Amino acid sequence: MEVIVFFSLLLSVCTLSANLAEADKSSNQQPCPQDTQAVLRQLTFLSWSLFWEESNSTTGSLNNDISLSLSATHVAFSAAVLLPGTGPYVGPFNTETTLVFKHVITNIGNAYNPSTGIFTAPVRGVYHFELHMFGHGGVAVGAYLYKNQGLVVIAYEHQTAAGELSGSNGASLLLEVGDQVFVRLLDGRRIYDNQNHHTTFSGHLIFTM
Repeated sequence: MEVIVFFSLLLSVCTLSANLAEADKSSNQQPCPQDTQAVLRQLTFLSWSLFWEESNSTTGSLNNDISLSLSATHVAFSAAVLLPGTGPYVGPFNTETTLVFKHVITNIGNAYNPSTGIFTAPVRGVYHFELHMFGHGGVAVGAYLYKNQGLVVIAYEHQTAAGELSGSNGASLLLEVGDQVFVRLLDGRRIYDNQNHHTTFSGHLIFTM
């Protein structure tokens, strides 16, 4: 709107200037150049003021849109299941239990919630997720990757003798805005973690759609 006003005022300035010049030629009265120039200067100043105000407003809005777009398309996280100084075991439980990976390594975009263990998709797109489970002591390790309430993949390993064991898996998923991805520990299974962060959950946006 301000741009239209700017060009209207600018046109008025040009028209007024031309009319005054023509009037000076045809009139027998002595012109008042000081008054004419003052009016022209005020109109020109007002026109440019409105134009720059609109330009700055448009630029600011564009910058905000670019910033929001970048924040929505830069999404990546990695987290370990235990904070340093806690643990070292999680489980076993009698039922499937959502794992909360509390030690955040990376959380660009803040789509992962370290209080709940749940990743929530901020934009529609294809994401890749990985889970790495570690354990020892003769108890099997096992965890499911879920999309909303649907099981996607399992990371599982079992051995009869005592010793270290690990299971890993991953998947690329098409997510809608608000879809949730998380990991659940199988009932009767146990995982191990310490300051070396053996047991992790990671994900990142590959591309939007």
